[in-house]
Amino acid sequence: MAAIGILPHFLGRAVHDGLASYQSFGQCLHALCNAHHLRELTFVEEQLGQRWAGELKQLLGEMQRAAEAAARAGLAAVPEPARHGFLQRYVALLALGVAANPLPPPTGKRGRRAKGKARCLVDRLQRQREDVLAFLADVTIPFDNNQAERDIRMTKVRQKISGCFRSDEGAAHFCRIRGYVSTLRKQGLPIFASLSQAIIGTPVMPATTPQRCRGSVPSALPATSAAVLAA
Repeated sequence: MAAIGILPHFLGRAVHDGLASYQSFGQCLHALCNAHHLRELTFVEEQLGQRWAGELKQLLGEMQRAAEAAARAGLAAVPEPARHGFLQRYVALLALGVAANPLPPPTGKRGRRAKGKARCLVDRLQRQREDVLAFLADVTIPFDNNQAERDIRMTKVRQKISGCFRSDEGAAHFCRIRGYVSTLRKQGLPIFASLSQAIIGTPVMPATTPQRCRGSVPSALPATSAAVLAA
């Protein structure tokens, strides 16, 4: 994470899964991806037969729709009365999750007791509640990090299907071009015309200051991009 060079300097709000390593970057704010939670709750509901998980999935969906409605209405957050009601239901459902997944008895062995996937999920949703529900208090925060996963999907496709990468330089060029195209799309700039301009040496430069653009923060394009695209 440090070697990639993004998170150590990122000052916005990072939306990610529950991997604890992300929390070591304390200079930025955090939010947890609820698409990951929905998948985990589906497992608990369907494979473990725990009804509270299905009800929490429905509640998260209601919260997402409320945040989208607030954004369309030009509000900065979901109104406080609605947020309070959501929070009460959220806490009550997690209490059911705790009851359905008690901690195992001590075994006398050293180390932490294995709690199981369901209890680990419940504990994370309780402990990091503010990060889970951040999208309610600020509707510019996305409900999930699927946009980030879509941005890197073509790189994985290239690795697995299209002959992978033959050199570090080629991988860097591919990622720079994909990053440029992705940023153009997010900022509503013409992709084909911008690529044409880059090839002849006069690239369109996306905005380099943070913008509220689909919950993402555009990044600057290095000055060498025109040469890379031409190559």
